[in-house]
Amino acid sequence: MALEYMYCEIDELKEAPEVAGVMKGVIKHVIRHVISRAVWRSVTCSERFNFVDPILKRWFRWLGSQIGKRPGYFLIFPVFFSLLALTGFQRLHTESRPEKLFALKSGRAQQALNLVGELFPLNDTAFDHTRRHDLNNLVRIQISAPDGGTLLTTDALAEVVQLDQLVRNTVIHTDVGGDWRYEDVCASWDGHCEKNEALRLANMAADLESGAVKLSYPIHLVDIWSDEPAIILPQALGSPVLDNSSTVIRAPAISLSYYTARGHVYYGVDVSRQWENEVLQRLLEVQPTLKHVHISFYLSQTLGEELDNNVYSVIPYMSVNYVLMGTFCVLACLMKDWVRGKPVVVLAGLLGAAMATGTAFGILMYCGVPFIGINIAAPFLMLGIGVDDTFVVLSAWWRTRLTDSVPRRMAEAYEEAAVSITITSLTDMFSFWVGVATPIPSVQIFCLYTGMSVVFTYLWHIFFFGACLALSGYAEQKNLHSVTFQPIPAPSEAAHRSRLYRLFCTGGRPSSEPWRESDNNEHGVMHFFKYTFARILNMPKVKALVMVLFAAYLGGAVYGCLQVQEGLDKRRLARQDSYSHKFFVDQAKYFQDLPYRVQVILNGTLPYWEPEIQEQVETLMETFENSTYVSDRLYNDCWLREWVNLVENSRGILNFNVSTPEEWISSLKSVFLFNSDRRFKLDVVFDESGQEIVASRFLIQTHDVRGVTQDSEMMEELRRICDASPLKCEVFEPHFIFFDQYTYVRTITIQSTVVATIIMCIISLIFIPNPICSLWVALSIMSIEIGVIGYMSLWGVNLDSISMINLIMCIGFSVDFSAHISYAYMSAHGLSADRRVEESLYCLGLPILQGAVSTIIGVSTLILAPSYIFEVFFKTIFLVIFFGVMHGLILLPVMLSIFGPGSALCGRRPSRDEEQAEDSSTTPQPPAYLTPGPLVPNKPDVAPEIMAIAPAIASVTSDSQGSPPGSSTSTLTKSVQPTPFTCGVTEAQKLSFALDLSGDDTSSVGSAPHIPRARLVRRRSRCASATKDTYSNAGYCSDSEGTSVSGAGGTDTGFSDAAEDKSGTE
Repeated sequence: MALEYMYCEIDELKEAPEVAGVMKGVIKHVIRHVISRAVWRSVTCSERFNFVDPILKRWFRWLGSQIGKRPGYFLIFPVFFSLLALTGFQRLHTESRPEKLFALKSGRAQQALNLVGELFPLNDTAFDHTRRHDLNNLVRIQISAPDGGTLLTTDALAEVVQLDQLVRNTVIHTDVGGDWRYEDVCASWDGHCEKNEALRLANMAADLESGAVKLSYPIHLVDIWSDEPAIILPQALGSPVLDNSSTVIRAPAISLSYYTARGHVYYGVDVSRQWENEVLQRLLEVQPTLKHVHISFYLSQTLGEELDNNVYSVIPYMSVNYVLMGTFCVLACLMKDWVRGKPVVVLAGLLGAAMATGTAFGILMYCGVPFIGINIAAPFLMLGIGVDDTFVVLSAWWRTRLTDSVPRRMAEAYEEAAVSITITSLTDMFSFWVGVATPIPSVQIFCLYTGMSVVFTYLWHIFFFGACLALSGYAEQKNLHSVTFQPIPAPSEAAHRSRLYRLFCTGGRPSSEPWRESDNNEHGVMHFFKYTFARILNMPKVKALVMVLFAAYLGGAVYGCLQVQEGLDKRRLARQDSYSHKFFVDQAKYFQDLPYRVQVILNGTLPYWEPEIQEQVETLMETFENSTYVSDRLYNDCWLREWVNLVENSRGILNFNVSTPEEWISSLKSVFLFNSDRRFKLDVVFDESGQEIVASRFLIQTHDVRGVTQDSEMMEELRRICDASPLKCEVFEPHFIFFDQYTYVRTITIQSTVVATIIMCIISLIFIPNPICSLWVALSIMSIEIGVIGYMSLWGVNLDSISMINLIMCIGFSVDFSAHISYAYMSAHGLSADRRVEESLYCLGLPILQGAVSTIIGVSTLILAPSYIFEVFFKTIFLVIFFGVMHGLILLPVMLSIFGPGSALCGRRPSRDEEQAEDSSTTPQPPAYLTPGPLVPNKPDVAPEIMAIAPAIASVTSDSQGSPPGSSTSTLTKSVQPTPFTCGVTEAQKLSFALDLSGDDTSSVGSAPHIPRARLVRRRSRCASATKDTYSNAGYCSDSEGTSVSGAGGTDTGFSDAAEDKSGTE
């Protein structure tokens, strides 16, 4: 705005246009200078702290050399260790109870459950299902009319009775106790099993069908002159249709419930559970035979079994997944050159990932960590991570020189690629370990298993896959076929063979002419990324288009974030083809009018006989009854309210003596709790003396709670009422264990995401010590995470514990591609930002694309499983990989070219000579692995006396084309003699090469992007000494003199060329 205002003021200088032009230029220069200085200071400051990268490069270079020398050791150790760890599967312990997996360990519902269990323990011989505090030991049958009509007919009620008889007559035969029926295993009151209110309607079926009897809702009095109790219709009917007088017109659904006792466990055999399983089989058999009703049913272990079934549903697809992954990887590593292609080696990467996953699982099972069904997704994820690292290392291997020994090639490949995969592996590890700190057990267990799997995937990739790659390198030296491992001729030597033979059975280089260009083809996709894709991306119009598309992407993501729905619907835990899925659908359709019976607990000793306390309790109950989701007092149970009303209404008749606290307590016990309504005795807890009430509870009935959002809102509203009360109050219902997750999942997700993002940024800053690059990596992480959340919600995925696992995981995955590109961009030695973009895409465009496609293929089979859990995994991983590729290959290169090192904004513009050198170098050159040594750009700080002989050097270089080794030319001519594979090299590069051989200081000189700096210094030292020696047969410097030379920054690398070459011959 200030700049625009200043421009407007300048435009008013009509009389002095030249002054306006000057002032505009000054303003632009000042603003650009300020920004450039700020950016440049951050860059130079970061270079001072760039100590981690050189250390890791030297260490990985040494490790790669050792693996190249002795691949057998690094191959055998991971195999034996994995076999040893796999024995941990004999200690496999599964956990499938939803209340243990999806409840917050420190949540308020869990604390309330502990409180209720301590104060009001369950008693199977004095059982009231409205006062239970868990969801165990239950069989529930929901019966609905097939045509949406009514069940109040003779035929329908007859089949209801038939179902009841089927359940009650189900018998199991055990070695302990003989035969068991429902009467033997049921939870009872005074020795009688609880009865279903709906069965009492069968006695009046004919009258109900004819209309002679009208049901009054909610309580129907059978006969006011008889002792038969009233029928409590809300416990029996689902979504009844009423007329204006509250008479039932139509009853579309009926519910039957059967509760079993917990104490029937003999010698480790749970008789109640066996009986439930037998009932399930009987119901599955009778279900298709019913003509007048439809049924759905649910058992207490149904959700746990459904979680196990989710595992079994995806196991058949694991073999399909491995076949798909293997096929893609093999095809992705095929080349026209059957010697340099790695179709078999890439399968070793898949095998290493599988071994790593099994190793991690076995170790954790030895440590006693339970196994859960969600863990079955870990092998799919590890395949994607392992293959991604495989392609990065293979890309680095393909850029090494073919004539180098295997240890040297391994050293240079590891020096370039190992740091990159270390960054991504660390980010994946920490993203999962952040999930271990969450309070949700299912998230903790999954993240622990996957985090440990990432650790071993990384280690096994470094050792096991590296050893396989080294063995493949030795086969490559012998010109062996990459699949059959038989010697094959080079393409130029098989010209007389058939086309089919030349297509599948040629490769490598002929020993007579190893640098023949027709035998050394560059990878076509890598060539495309550098000379086509990168150039298109560097166009200003394309950059502008990328920015516009990015803004549209962010807009859609933000809109999706505003539409996020929270909560894990129980229907989604069941497979879509499961019997329980229909149960949850029917429950949501017919039984949400009066869904939850909530307990209100008053903990602590209170003088309930005092009017003040009675008034506070009554105020609390009225506040509940006036809330959004609680029914009126007719549906609620409050022992204190009933007792006070009884005392007031009986004055002058019974005249209870309640004048003193002792008499009040005595009358309460003898008259009310043990005679009038004995169910209330379950709601009052006395101290050891029996004279004081230390705890009590009341029951309130919720109504019209529909959907997970209202479930959470209802619980939070009741808790707010309790917190506002002067009484020490808490509310609890068994389903609150799950609702707690709905309430805190947003907070937990935000906290975990922020912590993980901060950790990712710290890791990026350590390994990519440039604030600009680290900033854009952080922005990419946040952008991808926002995109995943937004488009995930638009794709029908709720924010719950399952999706939270994926979001935490996505943070690690989102940084992978961005870190690869950023690291390659910083490692590129091009002078301008556009050249850095070309080199970074050349180095990592192909492996990023391969890794992304392989990861999506690796999880694609999850979509075939009839499970919401694995469907969410596929959707979120697909989104994060797709957005990650778009950010890594398109957005981040554009942003770095505008704001990153080497860009005009950073104040670094190449000189005219440098621009000309770079422009000429952008023409397609021979592949990196064909260059005989380092070709460095022209440096501007060459001494004048050396520059004076530049024409002569160039002339000598040009005149010496085709001179055979050993001809009578000058030493300098020999040192810079070009060979057929250096065609197309610019004169400036020839001059720089010659100056390097002259021994000039090279501390400020860059190198070709594909040659690490330490290698450049070694090559220069070796080639300088080679001027005294003879040429090798290939026409480049001899390795006859191995010396320990200085690496990056003048640090001794301790790496001997002679030792490498000698080890290669071994």
